[in-house]
Amino acid sequence: MSLTLTADQTKAQAKAQNGLRIGRILVVEDEELIRETITLALTEEGYDVVAAADGRAALDLLHQEDGIDFRSGKTSVSGHPNPEFDVIILDLMLPYVNGLDLCRVVRREGNNVPILMLSAKGGETDRVVGLEVGADDYLTKPFGLRELVARCRALMRRHYHFQAEPEQPLLKFDEIILYPQECRVIVRGEEVNFSPKEFKILELFLSYPRRVWSRDQLLERIWGPDFIGDSKTVDVHIRWLREKLERDPSNPDYLVTVRGFGYRFG
Repeated sequence: MSLTLTADQTKAQAKAQNGLRIGRILVVEDEELIRETITLALTEEGYDVVAAADGRAALDLLHQEDGIDFRSGKTSVSGHPNPEFDVIILDLMLPYVNGLDLCRVVRREGNNVPILMLSAKGGETDRVVGLEVGADDYLTKPFGLRELVARCRALMRRHYHFQAEPEQPLLKFDEIILYPQECRVIVRGEEVNFSPKEFKILELFLSYPRRVWSRDQLLERIWGPDFIGDSKTVDVHIRWLREKLERDPSNPDYLVTVRGFGYRFG
């Protein structure tokens, strides 16, 4: 059975066409009344909702590469330009493909969309099995709609908190490549080991090539403002860096001394 677009779904469609970010949720539930009730509750909260009555229909939606025409009557959809979902609400007992198998397929294909599993089975074993096959949360029927909406919101918030962390790009200068997240440095095609302080100094230099840093500035940035020691500590670490980076440490191409000021990279 197809679901009719409500006024709220039409608003969600307008938001999507205007490029505004709205949460998109796939509801997979074979019981028509429950499916329509969940769809209505989520739509009224401003979410873009797609509904599927069985596991096979849900797989078709997940594998669909093009936008779905909401006027076709095949499924409830708001004209979103791509088939990606922010949350899947998945019933455990489904025709054709059950919830556990569908969850396994989603995870096996590398899709990390948050999954909220629904089931009339509330035993610990059932919950554990659902979570172990890849579900992120488990809600036992009967449930309150406010709780379901809150769980969806929490799943989405956690998911996009992790997704929002940008992947830090590598830092490269000539034949030197530094991978900040991996704490690795490649010099002329070979990996070279650096101490934590050496790595931090090099990362700072590569982040600001050709900038001149005084010894005091380097001490404050790398060792911290509470460091008690001699500025010659910086000179020692620069010498060690040159031995690992330069072809000729006594005539450096990278770590250059700017007399009367400090050091410059490049």
